[in-house]
Amino acid sequence: MGTSQALLSHGRRGAVGGPVTVVLHGGGPGCHAASDFGAVMDARPERSWLWADLPGYGASPATGGPRLATAARALTGLLDALGLDRVDVLAQSYGGSVALLAASETPGRFGRLVLIGSTPTPAPGGVRDLPVDAGLGPRLRQVYAGDGHPDAVRMRALMAGVEWHDGTRVPDALVEARFRADRRAEGATGAPEDLAAHLDAVDAPVHLVWGRHDPFAGPAYAAALADALPRADLTVLHGTAHHPQSERPDAVAALVDTHLGSRS
Repeated sequence: MGTSQALLSHGRRGAVGGPVTVVLHGGGPGCHAASDFGAVMDARPERSWLWADLPGYGASPATGGPRLATAARALTGLLDALGLDRVDVLAQSYGGSVALLAASETPGRFGRLVLIGSTPTPAPGGVRDLPVDAGLGPRLRQVYAGDGHPDAVRMRALMAGVEWHDGTRVPDALVEARFRADRRAEGATGAPEDLAAHLDAVDAPVHLVWGRHDPFAGPAYAAALADALPRADLTVLHGTAHHPQSERPDAVAALVDTHLGSRS
């Protein structure tokens, strides 16, 4: 793993050589790629995975400036430093918005994108009154850490309440990993920018994956986002909420194979 002021915290898993798939996490407390996507990466050890933690998450230092733009620059900087000219991406929520911005600004750099529950704009394609709750994330953070005393019990409640459809199945080890990561992280600040003006410039094929019970934005939002992107398809997974990569990793891994190509 590498960490510094210049590079995002990152690591490699799976096969050595071949096409690289970058893994980016969401924006919730304690989110980091190695745990959030650990089950998917373990399910496909034949793939070459590069996980990265965005600024303010995991061991990556927080930085100033516009939140998405700063993270997108950090991502392309990491790829430059590692000598990776073209990569695929598997990302969730906030990480998916970062990937869309980076793809819009560096055409040809990103091959194919699989994005889970990402909401890069409140009204994709100009469609209004979609089922999207832009204030849910800040409210959850306030409940979790507003008094300055977050704990693992609150972390479990957060994950069970919005990230998993069946909150009784959240593994203890995942809760602990998220809580430890949150306690180490510097934290990211600022609201993400609205990427509505950037969507037309995303030339990479995108496959959107959505939990049918995602409380941040429903399947109707996902359909509008798919229509707003130049080359996008959509799969809605039943029995999942905002983190299907953790709740149904085998289904997500199969979609990765379908969209990015199987390496078995």
